[in-house]
Amino acid sequence: MSAEQNDPAAPAVPSDFIRDIVAQHVAERRYPQIVTRFPPEPNGYIHIGHAKAICIDFGIALENGGRCNLRFDDTNPVKEDVEYVESITADLQWLVAGWADQVLGFKPKGSSPVAQTVDGRPDFYCAPAAPGNVEIEPFFASDYFEQLHDFAVTLIKKGKAYVCDLSPEDTDLYRGAPDKPGKDSPWRNRTVEENLALFARMRAGEFPNGHCSLRARIDMAAPNVWLRDPLLYRIRHIAHHHVGARWCIYPLYDFAHCLSDYLEGVTHSFCTVEYIPHRPLYDWLLEQLDLPRPLPRQYEFSPLKIGYIIVSKRKLLQLVQQKAVSGWDDPRMPTISGLRRRGVPAASIRRFVIGTGVTRADAVTDIAVLEHVIREDLNTRALRRLGVLKPVKIVLTNLAEGEVIEVDATNHPQDEQRTTRKVALTREVYIETDDFSEVPPPKYFRLKPGGEVRLKYACIITCNEVVKDAAGTVVELRCTADLSTRSGGPNADQKVKGTIHWVSATHSIPAEVRIYDRLFRVADPDADGDFLKHLNPHSMEVVQARIEASLASATVEDRFQFERLGYFSLDPKDSAPGQLVFNRTISLKDNAAKAPGKA
Repeated sequence: MSAEQNDPAAPAVPSDFIRDIVAQHVAERRYPQIVTRFPPEPNGYIHIGHAKAICIDFGIALENGGRCNLRFDDTNPVKEDVEYVESITADLQWLVAGWADQVLGFKPKGSSPVAQTVDGRPDFYCAPAAPGNVEIEPFFASDYFEQLHDFAVTLIKKGKAYVCDLSPEDTDLYRGAPDKPGKDSPWRNRTVEENLALFARMRAGEFPNGHCSLRARIDMAAPNVWLRDPLLYRIRHIAHHHVGARWCIYPLYDFAHCLSDYLEGVTHSFCTVEYIPHRPLYDWLLEQLDLPRPLPRQYEFSPLKIGYIIVSKRKLLQLVQQKAVSGWDDPRMPTISGLRRRGVPAASIRRFVIGTGVTRADAVTDIAVLEHVIREDLNTRALRRLGVLKPVKIVLTNLAEGEVIEVDATNHPQDEQRTTRKVALTREVYIETDDFSEVPPPKYFRLKPGGEVRLKYACIITCNEVVKDAAGTVVELRCTADLSTRSGGPNADQKVKGTIHWVSATHSIPAEVRIYDRLFRVADPDADGDFLKHLNPHSMEVVQARIEASLASATVEDRFQFERLGYFSLDPKDSAPGQLVFNRTISLKDNAAKAPGKA
């Protein structure tokens, strides 16, 4: 795993039942190369649940010197869009960059999807990407539509498929139920010649949507309902996002998926346990076509489930459409785009999902585990900076107007070089409103009338006077600064129970800061089927903060710990020079004991 050597959150090479299977196949030299694929449907943004599949697909390819393809299973033009293609491609490449990008299978830009070798596989599906020297272009099931059509024709000629005139509703009725056998379609025994002619007319666009379909001829009494003459093709008079209006018949997922795997030379096709009933159909289709060996095989694992999170793309789309969030990339969303925008490092996501393990057992992972991994990662990489989210002004009355005292602030406490930067201490500074209490509770160690605290990196101050406006709101605290308690001063070692953060009023800059919390108030928001009612009304708070001036040069790649407040990064979408917007990635401590929204 040499690609991870510089990754501060790099996990150890995992071990699980799927990897044991692959290791056995490698030992047997069953395949010339291990080839996997990550096959999202472009009908939404990928999310943290997909990250588990990505880490399995790319991780196993990486560990075995193989390759992994990003392939869009784009067989349903009704729900798919180029926006999703572009977002998934960008998110996938971001998630694996520096870890497994060297095993990302590619096709050179502009390659013809119909170029073939003697075994029926396209001749450009043969190599992993060499980082930096090619423009990656993802794979598409729609690139194989002509070949898939030819495979369907072969099944018709072999008597294994037929054109059925049942309506979609009657098709479902004829299928029966798990405890009740189905019954044959009235058109199940059409001749090969009749089926070929009808399928050609379907392709030519002679029939309206739903008029007929192509079905496999298997067994209408099979205990597995997926083998009861499943649909292979249906009519859809709609343009496709990738191939345009060239087709009006589209293959079903189960038909296209296994054959796309075959065409790409996939050896191990990993999916979640919900596809276990589909595996017999996967195998049946490959076996009926007398394809050259070796054939791909399907292996299943349990999906990733996390408390307080919903990952159904249909429900995430509902959140977007109902404007419960600002979009698919809203930092509260569990999408890779949302996590990325929030400032979560790719390595944190990988480390978390790999750490959950690979089994077939159904389990829910506590969201606190994810949050712990993110904190642990950011603690090692985030530079320390000063910022005040809800400012109240302090006037240090013994400092002159315009006087600037430079103090040294640590950039990172774990930095072996212990590098520092200069921070300005001036007559007027800001502290957090919550760091002052006029009537403090017992054991309150922050600032109070007559009390003293240390301004971190600077000195001890004493509160002498509280200034209020006509409404009784505190607007200013008048304090004195004991400069002898500065670092290097004669009283630098003087002890005080409270230390608080601060920024200069004149040497700081304004910034909008968005404080995020969990999107849902309960661990299982969909338990009662009405997840929207469990939305957390306090999942985002926007404040106008003051931050130290050095943050004016921050980039979207930078990660910061605002001392005592949490981990933050620039919002890559809304932030601009002179109008900085920072997102809180996560708080410094686990607030699980508190109600969401009270972090």
